Amino acid sequence: VQLVESGGGLVQAGGSLRLSCATSGRAFSWHRMAWFRRAPGKEREFVADINKSGDTTNYANSVKGRFTISRDDDKNTSYLQMNNLKSEETAVYYCAAARWGMGYEYWGQETQVTVSS
Repeated sequence: VQLVESGGGLVQAGGSLRLSCATSGRAFSWHRMAWFRRAPGKEREFVADINKSGDTTNYANSVKGRFTISRDDDKNTSYLQMNNLKSEETAVYYCAAARWGMGYEYWGQETQVTVSS
């Protein structure tokens, strides 16, 4: 099973990007899906997650109101819509997925997001 991310790139501050995380290989029914990021010189931090039914989401305080996580179980894919991006959000972004009763044991390879000021 692999998580394959796409959608990263270079954007100006105030701009938007949409990240995707597709599952390839064996089709698990993911319980939770999430996004994390690691800025240069910093530890990895939680960004957002979503439960299986999609009716419960959690966000880091720093992204509330600007980022939206969603999922399409028919495609076994999660998305992170990022609006009004800030230069300090330049980071590598990772998606993660968890089976029922498990932690985040599956991780994407990362995608670079660069926000220019």
